[in-house]
Amino acid sequence: MNRLAAPPSTGLAPALVLVRDQRLRAEVRRVAAAAERRTDERAMPVGRHAWSGAGLVIVDTAAARAAASAGCPRRSGIVLVTEGEPAVPDWQAATAVGAERVVALPGGAVDLVEQFAAHAEVETGSGVVVAVTGAGGGAGASTLAAAIALRGAALRIRADTVLIDGAPLDGGLDLVLGMENVAGLRWPDLVIEDGRVSAAALHSALPAGAPGLVVLSCGRHGPGRSPTELTPAAVRAVIESGRAAGDLVVCDVSGERGPAADAMVDAADLVVLVVPARLRAVAAAEVLAAHLGSRNPNRGLVVRGPAPGGLRGADVAEVLGLPLLAAVRGQAGLAARLERGGLSVRRRGPLRDAADAVLAMVGADRR
Repeated sequence: MNRLAAPPSTGLAPALVLVRDQRLRAEVRRVAAAAERRTDERAMPVGRHAWSGAGLVIVDTAAARAAASAGCPRRSGIVLVTEGEPAVPDWQAATAVGAERVVALPGGAVDLVEQFAAHAEVETGSGVVVAVTGAGGGAGASTLAAAIALRGAALRIRADTVLIDGAPLDGGLDLVLGMENVAGLRWPDLVIEDGRVSAAALHSALPAGAPGLVVLSCGRHGPGRSPTELTPAAVRAVIESGRAAGDLVVCDVSGERGPAADAMVDAADLVVLVVPARLRAVAAAEVLAAHLGSRNPNRGLVVRGPAPGGLRGADVAEVLGLPLLAAVRGQAGLAARLERGGLSVRRRGPLRDAADAVLAMVGADRR
């Protein structure tokens, strides 16, 4: 077992501001500037990572109601702001979302400054997290996840790319890359203490799949060996170490379901759903898309051919109510390449196009 050290703490996280009214939002900005704190202004719905990872969450009454209806988890550091003295509906919304304080602005500016000071947490970093999952067996989620990681490393969109295997029953993501014999740690070898892990230690301990790319793969089963068990705490620790270091983190969720898979979905800046252009796969994807949406609204769709019944990507996107990132045909010879020596995306083709479309969606291609 290899015990990985925790990283040092650095910086302050921006406060998540979910305030629609322009005058009230401007007042929050003014107070944040006085408190010397940055803000991350968004609109509901937001992903669970943004909600749970912010040091302070500032909501108005409408956002508080929306967050409560969406099932955003209870947490410390929620403040509801109102323009002028709060009324009964404001207090009801504060109770529903679990707000610690209701602050009337502009008169309560000092109180809000104190809340900024009381909830100054560790900076979460500038990394990008993409989770890839599939609808139906053999959707191709693992292959797409590996292609995204390879393209990200080749383009150097971040200093480092980390590919995380979140499918312990799929035989090991290192096989997809043809690196099963490359030395380095796999999930069963890791012991993460205190729920945190140093990105530098992780980069040096994991096997390299390509220049700038390290891979955390599940182990393979065998006589006397149990399946790899992934815990949500370990998954979050690895993902957040990459995010804090500014890495591109790609998670292969595949068809996995459960707490560890949910942790990957919750943490993602973008969840990519891969759906084969077949009727049964689309039917399965309807249920899966609803589940993903309950955890993270930031979703995109990749439709993969061939389409025996003539299903088009736009048709599938309309049925699922998801933005279409790419609709690609089947790639000739891909299965044989995976069997012989592992995946590569050096040449142009449908897989590379899909990977580039995902990276463009998260803005990674502009770095």
